[in-house]
Parts: sequence; C-alpha cells; structure tokens
Amino acid sequence: MMNRSAQVFYLDRLAGTISEDEDGYTFRYDHEYLKDKNALPISLSLPCREEPYRSKTMIPFFDGLIPEGWLLHVVEENWKISARDRMGLLLACCKDCIGAVSIIPDKETKDEDA
Repeated sequence: MMNRSAQVFYLDRLAGTISEDEDGYTFRYDHEYLKDKNALPISLSLPCREEPYRSKTMIPFFDGLIPEGWLLHVVEENWKISARDRMGLLLACCKDCIGAVSIIPDKETKDEDA
C-alpha cells in the first residue's frame, strides 16, 4: 500500500493534513492554524486539538465529502477509481467541494498516482 496525503484547507487557509498508510487514516491540525485564537474546527466532529485523529476507515467527515450516486459512478468509470478507494476518491474529487473545506493532494501523492 502506498502512503498518500493531502493538505486540508478551511476557507482557503491551511488547517491540517489528512494521510493514509497501512494503519488507516490520520487527520492532524496544522500547528500554525491551532496557534490562531480565531481558528475554527473544520467540522463539529473534529474539534481543534493538537492530537491527531486516527481511524482504520476513512474519517466520517472526509468520507462525507466524497461524491455519491451517479456522480460517484461517473468518477469510477472515467477516472478508474474504485468506490472502495476512499482516499483516491477524496484526492481526485474534493479539491473544490461545496462548503468551506478543500482537499489538495500533496505533490508526492500526485507523482505516485501518475
């Protein structure tokens, strides 16, 4: 399994990173973001904190950003990404989401996928 990661932006500001490795998924708020007393959590389910959030499956907030239904089918057919590849879908489809959060793949991740 390859390690993949992306920067998570909230209102066009770097809020943290999400990554996938053999142990599952990790979301970590950016240290500089947390130093700002006005920093808001990216989700009510992910309050601002120093400790990373870890999960064996895709963290529910991020899973909710991934397309469903006919749009997921279009992505699967055109980009050849399996519906089970949650990180691949997040990296491919969530650069310009509805709402305040954007997912920007790290350069190394993009190079690995090429």
